[in-house]
Amino acid sequence: MEDVATQWLTDEQQAAWRAYLLAFQLLDGDLDRQLQRDAGLAHTHYGILVALSEAPGHRMRMSDLAQLQRFSQSRLTHAIARLEKDGYVVREQCPTDRRGQNAVLTRAGMRALEAAAPGHVAEVRAKVFDRLSEDQVAALRDACETLLEGLDRPAACSRVEPSPVR
Repeated sequence: MEDVATQWLTDEQQAAWRAYLLAFQLLDGDLDRQLQRDAGLAHTHYGILVALSEAPGHRMRMSDLAQLQRFSQSRLTHAIARLEKDGYVVREQCPTDRRGQNAVLTRAGMRALEAAAPGHVAEVRAKVFDRLSEDQVAALRDACETLLEGLDRPAACSRVEPSPVR
């Protein structure tokens, strides 16, 4: 087997990579803290409620939801159990597959999402978009969409479209 020389990152690439990782980690933490503080929701739970709000009939097969959120089945089951306890989601048998279950957004879940969304959007604006010029926003979108082309993601995420409640 031939030894192939490693192509190390340039100094600029290394700086960009580390800045991206740190920004992503800090932003995710800030958004989680804001949602916990203002709405009593974990950022991951907010994402589940958003996905269900956008699904036809506000319901989605648990396996599809797990794939969309990039959760293991057990992680999603735990999250749904918490959202059920709060009255935001119910589970129902899948009518086309007796082994499957659907997660269904309740009215209380939609109200919780609608109540949480303005504060979440304000935090996203303050932490991201208010800090960037229009050209930087366009460059960010272009860079992210380019990266997404090379990443493994579920079919439900094949298009990045704006959502009114994100």
